[in-house]
Amino acid sequence: MNDVIDLTMLQVGLAYIFVLIVLAIVRFRGIGREKEIVLSSLRMTLQLVLVGYVLVYVFDNPSPYVTGLIIVVMEAFAIHTIFRKFRDRLTNPLRKVIAFAMCFGTLTCIVYFLLVVVRVTPWYEPRYFIPIAGMIIGNSMTGISLGVKSLLEGMTTRKHLVEEALILGATPKAATRGIVNGAFDSAIMPTINSMVGMGIVFLPGMMTGQILSGTVPTTAIAYQIAIMLGILGAVALTIITMLQLGCRTFFNKQDQLV
Repeated sequence: MNDVIDLTMLQVGLAYIFVLIVLAIVRFRGIGREKEIVLSSLRMTLQLVLVGYVLVYVFDNPSPYVTGLIIVVMEAFAIHTIFRKFRDRLTNPLRKVIAFAMCFGTLTCIVYFLLVVVRVTPWYEPRYFIPIAGMIIGNSMTGISLGVKSLLEGMTTRKHLVEEALILGATPKAATRGIVNGAFDSAIMPTINSMVGMGIVFLPGMMTGQILSGTVPTTAIAYQIAIMLGILGAVALTIITMLQLGCRTFFNKQDQLV
């Protein structure tokens, strides 16, 4: 199980035939996405090559400061990506809530997962800390983006219903309960769907990578089950924290819509 097939540069280069196929399809169909496909392929290649060399150095020289710095960079990039996605639609209070929810939800689950479930020693071991944190932060970023989108749409399209509920004496929390529940459902559903199809429809990336690197499948499966449960918890915690606190930013101190 430990015989790993190393890919040469030529073998990796042969995989780019798939990019050429996609380029031929969009060119033939007149879709006009050639530039994006080429740029995204080049960017993906450069980013992964750079990260590969950085990880080699970090793994060979484990340090709590370097591991902590990488987690900070991951969190900052994820938060920046969410802000950029919604640009002018976010108020400053909602931006603060999103940043807090991302950090609180992901860091809580990362610390619990690594120290209680996996029991990594030392705690900053980058070989475990960085890839697991990356998966949890990445999935939480996707979940919270979906949650923000649903929250903004709900508070816009159903504003009149919220106002009517407030007039009838409902609290902001009660008036927005349906919007928050709908946003949570929309944001958590992709994670649940991926769990349903896992192992039957597809093999997840982490498990596939471990098997290809020579890990026994049962060990890879144990890690995959644990990390999926960790991702589910992190996504749910970040989304509900953002929705509960973020919904309040649409009201003033007198419980009126702003």
